[in-house]
Amino acid sequence: MQIRDLPYPDPGVPDVRSGLRFLLWLGRGQLGGQLTSLAWGTLHMAAVASLPVVMGLAVEAAVARSGDRLAVAACLLLLTGVAVTVGDTMLHRTAVTNWITAAARTQQLLARRTAELGAGLTRKVAAGEVVAVSTGDIEKIGWCVESASRFSAALLGALGVCTALLWYEPRLGLLVVLGVLLLALTVLPLLPVATRRADAQRDKAGRATELAADTVAGLRVLRGIGGEELFLGRYRRASQEVRRASVHTARMWALIEAVQVALPGLLLVVVVWRGATLAAAGQMAVGELVTVYGAVLFLMFPLRLFQEFAMAWSFSRPSAQRAARVLALRRTAGTAAHPPDTLLSGDLHDPETGLLARAGECTAVVSGDPDAAGRLADRLGGHAPDADGETSVLLGGVALDEVPLAAARAAVLVQDKDPVLLSGTLRELLDVPGSGAVAHQQALDAAQCADVLRALGRSAGPDADPMAVNITERGRSLSGGQRQRLALARSLVADPPVLVLDEPTSAVDAHTEARIAESMIRLRAGRTTVVLTSSPLVLDRADRVVLLSGGTVTASGTHRELLRTEAAYRAVVSREPLHDDTTPHRPDTAPGRGASGDHRTLPGCVDTAHEERETA
Repeated sequence: MQIRDLPYPDPGVPDVRSGLRFLLWLGRGQLGGQLTSLAWGTLHMAAVASLPVVMGLAVEAAVARSGDRLAVAACLLLLTGVAVTVGDTMLHRTAVTNWITAAARTQQLLARRTAELGAGLTRKVAAGEVVAVSTGDIEKIGWCVESASRFSAALLGALGVCTALLWYEPRLGLLVVLGVLLLALTVLPLLPVATRRADAQRDKAGRATELAADTVAGLRVLRGIGGEELFLGRYRRASQEVRRASVHTARMWALIEAVQVALPGLLLVVVVWRGATLAAAGQMAVGELVTVYGAVLFLMFPLRLFQEFAMAWSFSRPSAQRAARVLALRRTAGTAAHPPDTLLSGDLHDPETGLLARAGECTAVVSGDPDAAGRLADRLGGHAPDADGETSVLLGGVALDEVPLAAARAAVLVQDKDPVLLSGTLRELLDVPGSGAVAHQQALDAAQCADVLRALGRSAGPDADPMAVNITERGRSLSGGQRQRLALARSLVADPPVLVLDEPTSAVDAHTEARIAESMIRLRAGRTTVVLTSSPLVLDRADRVVLLSGGTVTASGTHRELLRTEAAYRAVVSREPLHDDTTPHRPDTAPGRGASGDHRTLPGCVDTAHEERETA
């Protein structure tokens, strides 16, 4: 695999049983690149190791005043220089290729797992953890994979030079071999300490990143309630903790670097002193001393590579473990033996809560716990949490989390309560896979986006086409209600057999909400729609309403029936205190309306949660 061939058509199925197994799996996947890098590295090391020998021959030729021998040494030196240049260039090229391809493979695997888990990912692992794995950990994993071939070449070169020194000059060769072994082992005790400090720094950085992301995402709301300084103060404290942890880690790195410089220099001084003593006593020729000195200088290079690989290995193991932990997350505990070839259809049933959404109807779900509603939305989309005993949601009797992901998502579309709008034109935003039965304008009309189109048109000019106007990333140039309505229009264009909406109208005013509820249900006629909401304006238009309490469905019926008979339902919908008695509502007025039919006369029917929050 070359860099120009990225991304991988298929990154493969990783071995995520442990971080070590994941690293070995990456190495096996790049065996060809590793062997190529090893071959060029061996050539480079052999050429560099030959330089002391050639220099020794040149010195001996100069001492003997032999022009022929000096010419031969010059030719050998030229060939060796060419070999060093070619080997070093190709080694760097292949090593960087191994690094980038390993990082790209890991990134693709993480992206595939993120796409598969969807919104349920952040309920299984912190968002800061995912960001840290996708950035710093990938770099460390690629570093380890890349340095493996250079370490192997350095090991071969060092073994060859040490063996040659023992044969060429045993007295100095033994001293050099013992010194190299001692230096190679000196740094190892320091690496676990550096790894622990780096892990602590990474954890603090992950928490700071998550805090910053939450603060930026809610900046408008924070400004509205005067909480901006409070959250900024928290981020300042978190960033200072990251700074202190970084300094703590840098001190250990500095110590390791000092050891890598000081101890090899000390070995070189000892070898030169011993060699000079032998040369002064006539027991060693000057050319031999130059050869040994050059060999020791060469050994400093593979020694640095040994220590670099030890550092890469030490730092990459926890990174690989974290990556393997994320990659090990699954949307299902098993797979269907024979998944259906046709599009799934039928009633949507969640055995965990007892929810039954009949095919072709609009079912509204009321829950006093927003987190429980969010978990239910994830489960209805086929994202059952791992290892918690929860059973799969059934669509037409088929378990959603046991069918291929593409089939599940073609059948069920889940819109989160905080949908994301990607950058691009409005036409591109609505250009999503769908049945083709719902046109863009139909969906925009149903989502009451006329004012959004007018605002986009004014921003681009009097004659501009609103569909061709660019929307900034995450729709930050739009208000919360405008973003919510455009996201709803996008979901309506997709026109899935089953549409799950989590609080789709929480950021719009009451009048717009009423129009959206009526037009959306009319557009979705004959399709299954599940709306998780506590808005009476939406509930009153649903075919069926169910109450979710304590993680299970406790009541079902129409909005008006439940208002009359269920005190717990009234407490959630009308924001009334829940009393022990279950005295029904007064039947003299229609549920959800006052005597005059005004929605606002029922306490809590339209409260601040449904007031216009476009400027929030």
